Amino acid sequence: MDKLTEIINQIEMDDQNQEYTEAGIKPLFHVEQSAKILIISQAPSKKAQASMTFWDDPSGDKLRDWMGVSRDEFYHSGKLGVVPLDFYFPGKGKHGDLPPRKGFAEKWHKQVLELMPNVELTLLIGQYAQKYYLGRQREENLTATVRNYQNYLPDFFPLVHPSPLNYGWQKRNPWFMDEVVPELRERIRKIYDK
Repeated sequence: MDKLTEIINQIEMDDQNQEYTEAGIKPLFHVEQSAKILIISQAPSKKAQASMTFWDDPSGDKLRDWMGVSRDEFYHSGKLGVVPLDFYFPGKGKHGDLPPRKGFAEKWHKQVLELMPNVELTLLIGQYAQKYYLGRQREENLTATVRNYQNYLPDFFPLVHPSPLNYGWQKRNPWFMDEVVPELRERIRKIYDK
């Protein structure tokens, strides 16, 4: 049994995930040993979990646009890993999906990330990923953290979540598309073209 299969089995057998396992729902994350880019976000959407394809929803379409990659490059290049803070859809809340479950990332991320030793750039998508990975280094809020993305390079690139719920945020912050997205595309393309 390889290490990834062993980790998946452990995740599925964990008491915290029994409800999902009993319902036949598999954990959704993506490991490529050759990955150069890592995406860390909140959790899979309901649609992504149903299709068992990460970022298979309107948010994924927007993210690929921001990154400047095709759907084929995103899914089949071998250059991308996806490790959300929770590997299962957490349910719906009043304003979008519920947050990832507490303690999940602490339990599983280290083991999973060790399987991708060649990551050069980690996209931290949304406030939960930024809080977990940047801690006290992040700014007073998500907008300020994303605006000051240069402070976290070359390792991390903080982004707002590409959800349709955040389209209003994008309209209020035109600098994001004017300044941040072009820099993101340039860095992503350099990695893809190596």
